[in-house]
This record gives sequence, C-alpha cells and structure tokens, in this order.
Amino acid sequence: MDLFAGIPVSDYPAAREWYERLFGPIAFEPNDVEAVWELAEHRYVYIEHRPAHAGHAQHTIFVDDLDAVVAGIADRGLEPAERETYDNGVRKITYRDADGNEIGFGGTPVG
Repeated sequence: MDLFAGIPVSDYPAAREWYERLFGPIAFEPNDVEAVWELAEHRYVYIEHRPAHAGHAQHTIFVDDLDAVVAGIADRGLEPAERETYDNGVRKITYRDADGNEIGFGGTPVG
C-alpha cells in the first residue's frame, strides 16, 4: 500500500520551508507547486500550492518514539501548538502551519 496525504497551502515557498523544519529534507518535488516527504516506506506527505483550499488539513502520524520526533523537530526550530495526553495515556503533539493546517504526532504512553 502506498499513501500520499496532501496538504493545501497558500504560500508555497514559506510552507516548503516550514514543512522542511517539521519533516526534514524533501524526498522529491514533482513540479513547481508541490513538495513531497517520505515518512516511511511508501507513505508520503505532500504540500501543494492550492490557496482556495489551504488551512483545512488534519493529519495525525503515530510514531514509535514520540519524544525523539518532537526533539528532532525542536532542533529544526519548531515548537508544538498543542500537547495532549488522553485518558488512556496516549500522547498527541500538534503543530499548525501558517494556514492553520494541523499535523499531529501521536505516541504510546510513557513507561
């Protein structure tokens, strides 16, 4: 199975820079208005310049080591917009781009 999860953005150059800080290096750019990151084998997130649709994406990525992911993102200069811990101990860290698109990272309870 391959997955391509799209995120519409209004300012492509600014969003490209922000998402590089969130996800790290770009995997490829298929054209002048899209950038793609491979999060795991055959699982991609991409941004696309689509101003009329920007700000409505909500994606959550469940990871094995949430603390390491959040630390890596902080090293690239981004801080979360929100931190949550659910009653079952599952944690979610949410980031929001300039358009208001939400990218969450979830992780299992600590300990």
